[in-house]
Amino acid sequence: MAKRRHKKRTHVGAHNPPNAAQVNGHANIKDPKSMVIRIGAGEVGTSVSQLCTDVRKVMEPGTASRLKERKANRLRDYVTMCGPLGVTHLLLFSRSTSGNVNLRLVVAPRGPTFHFRVEKYSLTKDVRRAQRHPKGGGKEYMTPPLLVMNNFTDPKSDAHSKVPRHLESLTTTAFQSLFPPINPQTTPLKSIRRVLLLNRELSPENDGKFVVNFRHYLITTKPVGLSKPLRRLNAAEKMLKSKKGRKAGVPNLGKLRDISEFLIGGEDGQGYMTDGTSGSEPDTDAEVEVLETTTKKVHSGKPREQQNDEDEGATHESVERRAVKLVELGPRMRLRMTKVEEGLCSGKVLWHEYVSKSKEEIKELEQRWEQRRKEKEARKKQQKENVEKKRKAKEAQRQQQQQSGEGGKDEVPNGDEMDVDEEYNSDLFDDEDVFDSEGLEGDAEEQVNARMEEEGEWEDEEEEIAQGKSSKRKSMKR
Repeated sequence: MAKRRHKKRTHVGAHNPPNAAQVNGHANIKDPKSMVIRIGAGEVGTSVSQLCTDVRKVMEPGTASRLKERKANRLRDYVTMCGPLGVTHLLLFSRSTSGNVNLRLVVAPRGPTFHFRVEKYSLTKDVRRAQRHPKGGGKEYMTPPLLVMNNFTDPKSDAHSKVPRHLESLTTTAFQSLFPPINPQTTPLKSIRRVLLLNRELSPENDGKFVVNFRHYLITTKPVGLSKPLRRLNAAEKMLKSKKGRKAGVPNLGKLRDISEFLIGGEDGQGYMTDGTSGSEPDTDAEVEVLETTTKKVHSGKPREQQNDEDEGATHESVERRAVKLVELGPRMRLRMTKVEEGLCSGKVLWHEYVSKSKEEIKELEQRWEQRRKEKEARKKQQKENVEKKRKAKEAQRQQQQQSGEGGKDEVPNGDEMDVDEEYNSDLFDDEDVFDSEGLEGDAEEQVNARMEEEGEWEDEEEEIAQGKSSKRKSMKR
């Protein structure tokens, strides 16, 4: 029997955990979802397309990782699908005619919209190429990253600053809503594997700039106080005990006579090798105490009581000290906010970096937007009335058709003629008083027909009647 073919290119499965609630501890149907889109898919270029792909990796798992854009797609198409798909945010990348790369952060479905200019950016492949031992490519993208924001609120700002206080609060809320909130009591530590750092650059001269640095890191930990050989043995033991046991991480001891040679190190055997004596640099990273999660068999009855007594008298040996280190995954971006709009990519401008308005101009704009709002409400009201009017007319027509159908079951509809059976034999009815097919009895039309037969006019009439019947039969067959 031939082996069944499995399509790998067109049927790639999503990188989602089997049970998200058990993995990250806060999976919920109300978690925010996003779409990272290229506006003008064939015009932005390969670098911006790759940047869009890298940002999708950052936003996983709550994003459309394999979204395919077309040149014919417009922003309206994506906005229409936000409701059915439950999308809460849109990240729109585009390139202007002058070559500037822009990013728009949209809170669906009613806004606001934040316009950023991507002044500088580095792709993920560029960041990995600059590292000696790059990380990534594992299961760290199965859970959302930990969002860390710095300097988004300036203590010196107020309502009359160039960057007002309410704008800082609005921007902070928009970025915080990109990812689900974390509950420290229910979120396991193993679910926090990535960090997204957003750092705002505060200018001392307060020139009205709002610049945000975008960084993406991977969280790595390693035990403290153990030598490198012991760490390798510990990692190999955990790997062999796991379900996917692999021997690739086991150190090669084939050339050694005893494991002590591996632990002591060197041919002279100068003693136990630690981080200080191995020649490696001491760990300067932050050290934390982590409670190691171990599976424990649950007993019933008396064995459970004995187990509880043992747990009370035992010391917490599962707590270990680990050094935390951040490894950059990429991409990098330097974002400069240029404009904030009230609606979804259209609406009243709440803040602009380059354009400032006087009080009279602001008042005039407010009146203009109020007039537009009233006109829009009037159009909506008129459309609603038209729809209701059409619905009522359609309902009345349906009821009229139903009534005419019920009352016309025993009557012949107007404009239709009753068909006479073609196989009717007049010889069966000798008595003319019993059956009169045409209803001409006692009528003067019989005399007219007799006169037409004498003058020969009836033959022409019979030919026309015959032609009419043949055409009617053909139409019925069709």
